[in-house]
Amino acid sequence: MTSPSTNPTPETPQAAPQRKKALAIVAAVVLLGGAAYGAYYALVASHFEHTDNAYVQANVVQITPQVGGTVVAIGADDTDRVKAGQVLVRLDQADARVALDQAEAQLAQTVREVRTLFANNGTLSAQVQSRQADLTRVQSDLARAQDDVQRRSPLVATGAVGKEEFQHAQAQWQSARSAVAAAESALAAAREQLVSNQSLTDGTSVAEHPNVARAAARVREAYLALQRSALIAPVDGFVAKRSVQVGQRLQPGAPVMSLVTLEQAWVDANFKESQLQRIRIGQPATLTADVYGQKVVFHGTVAGLGAGTGAAFALLPAQNATGNWIKVVQRVPVRIALDPKEVAERPLRVGLSMLVEVDVSRQEGGVLAAEPRPHDVAHTNVFDALQKDADALVNRIVERNLGRGGRASAGA
Repeated sequence: MTSPSTNPTPETPQAAPQRKKALAIVAAVVLLGGAAYGAYYALVASHFEHTDNAYVQANVVQITPQVGGTVVAIGADDTDRVKAGQVLVRLDQADARVALDQAEAQLAQTVREVRTLFANNGTLSAQVQSRQADLTRVQSDLARAQDDVQRRSPLVATGAVGKEEFQHAQAQWQSARSAVAAAESALAAAREQLVSNQSLTDGTSVAEHPNVARAAARVREAYLALQRSALIAPVDGFVAKRSVQVGQRLQPGAPVMSLVTLEQAWVDANFKESQLQRIRIGQPATLTADVYGQKVVFHGTVAGLGAGTGAAFALLPAQNATGNWIKVVQRVPVRIALDPKEVAERPLRVGLSMLVEVDVSRQEGGVLAAEPRPHDVAHTNVFDALQKDADALVNRIVERNLGRGGRASAGA
């Protein structure tokens, strides 16, 4: 049998113009779409830089003991909100209290010993005056004995004065000379004792004496050790990563928990190095978080650009000088400061991912900070009272043991 013909049916004259018309419409739509996108990019999109490699950061304060001890109480747990100054962990205070009692007793004894040094100045001064009086008396006796010898010496030859009487006068003169020498030695010794004792007290008072200051420093040290047995929160925040347990023996510096200051959160946006050309400090940014969805928009500003790429500060930095090398686009962290009011209304968490869009149309800012920071990044004053309380304790102990004479010396 003869197979049917497979030749296609020729197009009709009316189909060709319709096909050309459809292609022209498609081409026009493509051109219009390209022109619209070009206009959009030139007018809008080119003024923004985007990244989804961004994460929430905040200050994470690690709580560590300054002294060793056994945990007897825990005042806060994970997710708890704490205030600055609140006690988080308490350690056994028995050993610290004993050490403080010993230091207080030593300070009291030292104050009394130093008072004795000041009192000895008066006693030794009186001894010097007494030795001076003794010297004056024996010098008078020596002068009188010498006059007796001088008067009797020419009379011995004439026989007016007996030889025995003359020898007796000479003996008294020699005895007076010995007494003067002894009195001079005693006076010199008394003066040396006074000078020696004054060298321990000159230029100071009982309360400011070096021995008292050394004992007072030990009291302060013991007092601070006692107070530091209570671990307090240095800032407001939320507890995270509590690892301490009751009965656990802690060593100084051992981490027990962390405090996260969510009210001061910021975002580290890791832009590609090719995107950094137009990013400047002070440029506005809009951010969205997956936890709240696209409808919730956070606002912030560029606070600074990192001093190096993430790979440069990695735990295991890349070594590009070995083996086969493939170029990898690097990323630099850009810090975005958030609006505190928005963060307070919708709290964020450390590590949450964010979508960041930076408006780069403003180019007046710098890429590096121009001046040093004018204020502290963070500050706490919860520990200031410890030193003041330690000083107050030392002053009370010193005042109780000064006595009237000691107070007069302290005010001199």
